[in-house]
Amino acid sequence: MSNLVLTLITFAAYSTLAFIFWRAQIAGNAETQNRSLLGHAVGVPLLLHAYSLYENLFVGGSLNLSLVYSLSLILWLTLLVYWIARFFYPLSCLLTLVLPLAAIGVALPSLFPAVHKLAEPTSWMFDAHVLVAMLAYSLFTIAALHAGLMSLVEKRLHHPTLPDILRNLPPLLTMEKLLFRIVGVGLALLTLTLGSGILFSEQIFGTPWQFNHKVLFGFISWAIFGVLLLGHSLQGWRGRTAVRWTLSGFGFLILAYLGTKFVLEVILQR
Repeated sequence: MSNLVLTLITFAAYSTLAFIFWRAQIAGNAETQNRSLLGHAVGVPLLLHAYSLYENLFVGGSLNLSLVYSLSLILWLTLLVYWIARFFYPLSCLLTLVLPLAAIGVALPSLFPAVHKLAEPTSWMFDAHVLVAMLAYSLFTIAALHAGLMSLVEKRLHHPTLPDILRNLPPLLTMEKLLFRIVGVGLALLTLTLGSGILFSEQIFGTPWQFNHKVLFGFISWAIFGVLLLGHSLQGWRGRTAVRWTLSGFGFLILAYLGTKFVLEVILQR
């Protein structure tokens, strides 16, 4: 099966499921659909998307992590985490939001097929470093989505009606509890990413560790999320304070990785 055909099938599957979940959300039975066979069916395009990524991430013995493949991988991991979490939390509404993003993610490499091979020699340490970093980015993407939705719900609490997409969200306290769990795991992975990059730079990248703008933004993001967790634990930070700190930390994380890639690959054409 060619890459284009696989992409079209996966895109169609994501889009169809997104439409069905959206209709169910409007009808008020999205959570029922989530717990039914339809919810399990999301695993099919997830597997197809994973196969497509695996086939294209390794090109000529080097890791292909161009901007579009990085985005595709992050969106795939984001949907995977949500799909697994649905067994423990009522997250049908959030699946409705993430499925269209996953559809865009699987289509991006075909729309912008530029290949950007990494110059660093690949090894199991390098691959593990990249995988942990991508999982951390995915978790913080989820945290940012959570924070944005929490802010929308809080602003609409005093309105007589909520938009259809917000009606079946979990209670704010549940969303908040899940937010801090996601940030906690994400911070642990980000710590591992930054720490391994410093301590084992020569083994992972083949060069001594260097302090640059990417590292700076990464550490700023790490500090913001760390202060957020400390503030929540010691001072009971929650609500709008948690939302602002989460979105700020995510913004610096975007600048650290995807922002750098955008400048290099899109603006500077490197």
